Amino acid sequence: MLIHPQINPIALQIGPLAVHWYGLTYLAAFGLFMFLGMRRLKHPPFAAITGVGAWSRKDVEDVLFLGVMGVVLGGRIGYCLFYKPMYYLSHPLEVFAVWQGGMSFHGGMLGVIGSMIWFAYSRKRPFWQVADFVAPCVPTGLAAGRVGNFINGELWGRVCDPSLPWGMVFRGAGDLPRHPSQVYQFLMEGLLLFVLLWLYARKERKQGRVAAMFLLGYGVFRFIAEFFREPDAHLGLLSLGMSMGQWLCVPMIVGGIGLWVWAGGRQGQR
Repeated sequence: MLIHPQINPIALQIGPLAVHWYGLTYLAAFGLFMFLGMRRLKHPPFAAITGVGAWSRKDVEDVLFLGVMGVVLGGRIGYCLFYKPMYYLSHPLEVFAVWQGGMSFHGGMLGVIGSMIWFAYSRKRPFWQVADFVAPCVPTGLAAGRVGNFINGELWGRVCDPSLPWGMVFRGAGDLPRHPSQVYQFLMEGLLLFVLLWLYARKERKQGRVAAMFLLGYGVFRFIAEFFREPDAHLGLLSLGMSMGQWLCVPMIVGGIGLWVWAGGRQGQR
Protein backbone atom coordinates (compact mmCIF):
# COMPACT_ATOMS: atom_id res chain seq x y z
CA MET A 1 0.00 0.00 0.00
CA LEU A 2 1.03 3.60 -0.49
CA ILE A 3 1.47 6.41 2.02
CA HIS A 4 0.11 9.86 1.26
CA PRO A 5 3.17 12.08 0.69
CA GLN A 6 1.92 14.75 3.12
CA ILE A 7 2.63 17.66 0.80
CA ASN A 8 2.96 21.05 2.46
CA PRO A 9 -0.31 22.85 1.64
CA ILE A 10 1.66 26.10 1.30
CA ALA A 11 3.27 26.28 -2.12
CA LEU A 12 5.14 29.54 -1.57
CA GLN A 13 5.85 31.65 1.52
CA ILE A 14 7.07 35.23 1.21
CA GLY A 15 7.17 36.80 4.65
CA PRO A 16 3.61 36.85 6.01
CA LEU A 17 2.20 36.06 2.58
CA ALA A 18 1.40 32.36 2.07
CA VAL A 19 0.30 31.01 -1.31
CA HIS A 20 -1.56 27.72 -0.88
CA TRP A 21 -1.65 24.92 -3.44
CA TYR A 22 -5.42 24.87 -3.22
CA GLY A 23 -5.57 28.52 -4.23
CA LEU A 24 -3.29 27.77 -7.16
CA THR A 25 -5.61 24.98 -8.31
CA TYR A 26 -8.46 27.50 -8.34
CA LEU A 27 -6.34 29.83 -10.47
CA ALA A 28 -5.55 26.91 -12.78
CA ALA A 29 -9.26 26.15 -13.05
CA PHE A 30 -10.08 29.72 -14.03
CA GLY A 31 -7.17 29.84 -16.51
CA LEU A 32 -8.31 26.59 -18.12
CA PHE A 33 -11.83 27.95 -18.46
CA MET A 34 -10.52 31.03 -20.25
CA PHE A 35 -8.32 28.92 -22.52
CA LEU A 36 -11.13 26.52 -23.45
CA GLY A 37 -13.70 29.30 -23.71
CA MET A 38 -11.66 31.02 -26.40
CA ARG A 39 -11.57 27.78 -28.38
CA ARG A 40 -15.25 27.23 -27.76
CA LEU A 41 -15.88 30.41 -29.75
CA LYS A 42 -14.76 28.50 -32.85
CA HIS A 43 -17.29 25.70 -32.33
CA PRO A 44 -20.76 25.68 -33.88
CA PRO A 45 -23.10 27.37 -33.38
CA PHE A 46 -21.06 30.16 -31.76
CA ALA A 47 -18.67 30.66 -34.68
CA ALA A 48 -21.63 31.26 -37.00
CA ILE A 49 -23.36 33.88 -34.85
CA THR A 50 -22.83 37.38 -36.21
CA GLY A 51 -24.06 40.86 -35.43
CA VAL A 52 -25.08 42.01 -31.97
CA GLY A 53 -25.47 38.42 -30.81
CA ALA A 54 -21.91 37.39 -31.72
CA TRP A 55 -19.74 35.94 -28.94
CA SER A 56 -16.39 37.57 -28.17
CA ARG A 57 -13.45 37.35 -25.78
CA LYS A 58 -15.16 39.96 -23.59
CA ASP A 59 -18.12 37.58 -23.18
CA VAL A 60 -15.82 34.77 -22.10
CA GLU A 61 -14.18 37.06 -19.55
CA ASP A 62 -17.54 38.23 -18.20
CA VAL A 63 -18.91 34.68 -17.96
CA LEU A 64 -15.75 33.67 -16.08
CA PHE A 65 -16.00 36.59 -13.65
CA LEU A 66 -19.64 35.91 -12.88
CA GLY A 67 -18.93 32.18 -12.65
CA VAL A 68 -16.18 32.76 -10.08
CA MET A 69 -18.63 34.75 -7.95
CA GLY A 70 -21.21 31.99 -8.33
CA VAL A 71 -18.73 29.24 -7.39
CA VAL A 72 -17.53 31.02 -4.24
CA LEU A 73 -20.89 32.26 -2.95
CA GLY A 74 -22.92 29.24 -4.04
CA GLY A 75 -20.29 26.75 -2.92
CA ARG A 76 -20.10 28.24 0.58
CA ILE A 77 -23.83 28.73 1.05
CA GLY A 78 -24.51 25.27 -0.36
CA TYR A 79 -22.09 23.66 2.09
CA CYS A 80 -23.75 25.43 5.01
CA LEU A 81 -27.26 24.43 3.89
CA PHE A 82 -26.62 20.90 2.63
CA TYR A 83 -24.06 19.59 5.11
CA LYS A 84 -24.27 21.57 8.40
CA PRO A 85 -27.52 23.55 8.45
CA MET A 86 -28.12 23.32 12.20
CA TYR A 87 -24.56 24.27 13.07
CA TYR A 88 -24.56 27.39 10.91
CA LEU A 89 -28.05 28.27 12.08
CA SER A 90 -26.58 28.40 15.58
CA HIS A 91 -23.37 30.13 14.42
CA PRO A 92 -24.54 32.40 11.55
CA LEU A 93 -21.41 34.57 11.49
CA GLU A 94 -19.26 31.53 10.70
CA VAL A 95 -20.96 31.30 7.32
CA PHE A 96 -18.49 34.02 6.27
CA ALA A 97 -15.45 32.18 7.70
CA VAL A 98 -14.46 30.71 4.34
CA TRP A 99 -10.85 30.31 5.50
CA GLN A 100 -12.03 27.49 7.77
CA GLY A 101 -12.94 25.43 4.70
CA GLY A 102 -16.25 24.01 3.57
CA MET A 103 -17.38 24.25 -0.05
CA SER A 104 -20.03 22.26 -1.89
CA PHE A 105 -19.86 21.48 -5.61
CA HIS A 106 -23.63 21.24 -5.86
CA GLY A 107 -24.01 24.63 -4.18
CA GLY A 108 -21.35 26.08 -6.47
CA MET A 109 -23.22 24.69 -9.46
CA LEU A 110 -26.40 26.45 -8.35
CA GLY A 111 -24.38 29.63 -7.96
CA VAL A 112 -23.00 29.26 -11.49
CA ILE A 113 -26.51 28.66 -12.85
CA GLY A 114 -27.59 31.89 -11.17
CA SER A 115 -24.66 33.74 -12.75
CA MET A 116 -25.52 32.32 -16.19
CA ILE A 117 -29.14 33.44 -15.79
CA TRP A 118 -27.93 36.96 -15.04
CA PHE A 119 -25.49 36.93 -17.96
CA ALA A 120 -28.14 35.65 -20.38
CA TYR A 121 -30.65 38.24 -19.18
CA SER A 122 -28.22 41.17 -19.28
CA ARG A 123 -26.90 40.23 -22.76
CA LYS A 124 -30.33 39.23 -24.12
CA ARG A 125 -29.10 35.76 -25.06
CA PRO A 126 -30.98 32.47 -24.73
CA PHE A 127 -30.13 30.87 -21.39
CA TRP A 128 -29.56 27.43 -22.91
CA GLN A 129 -27.13 28.90 -25.43
CA VAL A 130 -25.10 30.30 -22.53
CA ALA A 131 -25.32 27.02 -20.61
CA ASP A 132 -24.18 25.03 -23.65
CA PHE A 133 -21.21 27.37 -24.06
CA VAL A 134 -20.10 27.04 -20.45
CA ALA A 135 -20.65 23.31 -19.81
CA PRO A 136 -17.68 21.81 -21.74
CA CYS A 137 -15.29 24.30 -20.14
CA VAL A 138 -16.08 23.24 -16.57
CA PRO A 139 -14.74 19.67 -16.05
CA THR A 140 -11.05 20.63 -16.26
CA GLY A 141 -11.66 23.06 -13.41
CA LEU A 142 -13.23 20.26 -11.39
CA ALA A 143 -10.15 18.14 -12.12
CA ALA A 144 -7.90 20.93 -10.83
CA GLY A 145 -9.93 21.12 -7.63
CA ARG A 146 -9.48 17.38 -7.00
CA VAL A 147 -5.73 17.84 -7.36
CA GLY A 148 -5.98 20.38 -4.55
CA ASN A 149 -7.96 17.91 -2.43
CA PHE A 150 -5.26 15.27 -2.93
CA ILE A 151 -2.42 17.66 -2.08
CA ASN A 152 -4.24 18.64 1.12
CA GLY A 153 -4.88 14.97 1.96
CA GLU A 154 -8.60 15.67 2.45
CA LEU A 155 -11.84 14.07 1.30
CA TRP A 156 -10.16 10.69 1.33
CA GLY A 157 -11.83 7.45 0.36
CA ARG A 158 -13.30 4.56 2.28
CA VAL A 159 -11.18 1.78 3.74
CA CYS A 160 -10.10 -0.64 1.00
CA ASP A 161 -8.64 -4.12 0.77
CA PRO A 162 -4.96 -3.97 1.85
CA SER A 163 -4.06 -5.88 -1.32
CA LEU A 164 -5.26 -3.01 -3.55
CA PRO A 165 -2.03 -1.78 -5.21
CA TRP A 166 -3.00 1.89 -5.03
CA GLY A 167 -4.59 1.77 -1.58
CA MET A 168 -3.26 4.73 0.40
CA VAL A 169 -2.88 5.66 4.07
CA PHE A 170 -3.90 9.28 4.71
CA ARG A 171 -2.78 11.24 7.74
CA GLY A 172 -5.68 11.88 10.07
CA ALA A 173 -7.61 8.90 8.71
CA GLY A 174 -6.01 6.12 10.74
CA ASP A 175 -3.57 3.42 9.73
CA LEU A 176 -5.78 1.51 7.29
CA PRO A 177 -5.37 1.90 3.51
CA ARG A 178 -8.10 3.79 1.75
CA HIS A 179 -9.24 4.46 -1.80
CA PRO A 180 -7.61 7.65 -3.16
CA SER A 181 -11.07 8.88 -4.11
CA GLN A 182 -9.72 12.32 -5.05
CA VAL A 183 -7.84 10.61 -7.88
CA TYR A 184 -10.95 8.70 -8.93
CA GLN A 185 -12.91 11.95 -9.11
CA PHE A 186 -10.06 13.68 -10.95
CA LEU A 187 -10.15 10.96 -13.60
CA MET A 188 -13.93 10.52 -13.90
CA GLU A 189 -15.72 13.81 -13.31
CA GLY A 190 -12.66 15.74 -14.43
CA LEU A 191 -10.71 14.30 -17.37
CA LEU A 192 -13.15 11.68 -18.68
CA LEU A 193 -16.16 13.99 -18.48
CA PHE A 194 -14.16 16.73 -20.23
CA VAL A 195 -13.16 14.48 -23.13
CA LEU A 196 -16.68 13.13 -23.65
CA LEU A 197 -18.34 16.53 -23.33
CA TRP A 198 -15.81 18.37 -25.48
CA LEU A 199 -16.16 15.86 -28.30
CA TYR A 200 -19.96 15.93 -28.03
CA ALA A 201 -20.04 19.74 -28.07
CA ARG A 202 -17.81 20.13 -31.13
CA LYS A 203 -20.82 19.44 -33.35
CA GLU A 204 -23.94 21.56 -33.40
CA ARG A 205 -26.59 20.26 -31.03
CA LYS A 206 -30.04 21.45 -30.11
CA GLN A 207 -29.94 24.12 -27.43
CA GLY A 208 -29.81 22.60 -23.98
CA ARG A 209 -28.43 19.20 -24.93
CA VAL A 210 -24.78 19.97 -24.15
CA ALA A 211 -25.80 21.29 -20.73
CA ALA A 212 -27.98 18.19 -20.28
CA MET A 213 -25.02 15.92 -20.99
CA PHE A 214 -22.98 17.76 -18.36
CA LEU A 215 -25.67 17.29 -15.73
CA LEU A 216 -26.10 13.63 -16.60
CA GLY A 217 -22.38 12.89 -16.95
CA TYR A 218 -21.30 14.61 -13.75
CA GLY A 219 -24.23 13.16 -11.81
CA VAL A 220 -23.39 9.59 -12.87
CA PHE A 221 -19.62 9.87 -12.35
CA ARG A 222 -19.97 11.58 -8.96
CA PHE A 223 -22.58 9.03 -7.88
CA ILE A 224 -20.14 6.21 -8.70
CA ALA A 225 -17.21 7.95 -6.99
CA GLU A 226 -19.22 8.35 -3.80
CA PHE A 227 -19.17 4.55 -3.33
CA PHE A 228 -15.42 4.89 -2.75
CA ARG A 229 -15.38 8.22 -0.89
CA GLU A 230 -15.68 8.38 2.90
CA PRO A 231 -19.03 9.97 3.85
CA ASP A 232 -18.96 13.11 5.95
CA ALA A 233 -18.39 12.05 9.55
CA HIS A 234 -21.28 14.12 10.94
CA LEU A 235 -23.72 12.75 8.34
CA GLY A 236 -22.62 9.21 7.56
CA LEU A 237 -24.80 7.30 5.12
CA LEU A 238 -28.38 8.46 4.76
CA SER A 239 -31.51 6.72 3.47
CA LEU A 240 -30.99 3.66 1.26
CA GLY A 241 -27.35 3.58 2.33
CA MET A 242 -26.53 6.57 0.11
CA SER A 243 -24.29 9.50 0.99
CA MET A 244 -25.36 13.14 0.84
CA GLY A 245 -23.27 13.52 -2.32
CA GLN A 246 -25.20 10.70 -3.99
CA TRP A 247 -28.57 12.13 -3.00
CA LEU A 248 -27.56 15.50 -4.42
CA CYS A 249 -26.60 13.76 -7.68
CA VAL A 250 -30.02 12.14 -8.12
CA PRO A 251 -31.77 15.38 -9.23
CA MET A 252 -28.81 16.12 -11.51
CA ILE A 253 -29.19 12.77 -13.28
CA VAL A 254 -32.96 13.05 -13.53
CA GLY A 255 -32.72 16.68 -14.61
CA GLY A 256 -30.08 15.86 -17.22
CA ILE A 257 -32.22 13.13 -18.77
CA GLY A 258 -35.33 15.33 -18.70
CA LEU A 259 -33.49 18.30 -20.21
CA TRP A 260 -31.99 16.16 -23.00
CA VAL A 261 -35.46 14.83 -23.95
CA TRP A 262 -37.08 18.26 -23.68
CA ALA A 263 -34.36 19.93 -25.76
CA GLY A 264 -34.74 17.30 -28.46
CA GLY A 265 -38.42 18.08 -28.78
CA ARG A 266 -37.94 21.81 -29.34
CA GLN A 267 -38.39 23.05 -32.88
CA GLY A 268 -35.77 25.15 -34.63
CA GLN A 269 -33.59 25.67 -31.56
CA ARG A 270 -29.88 25.01 -32.14
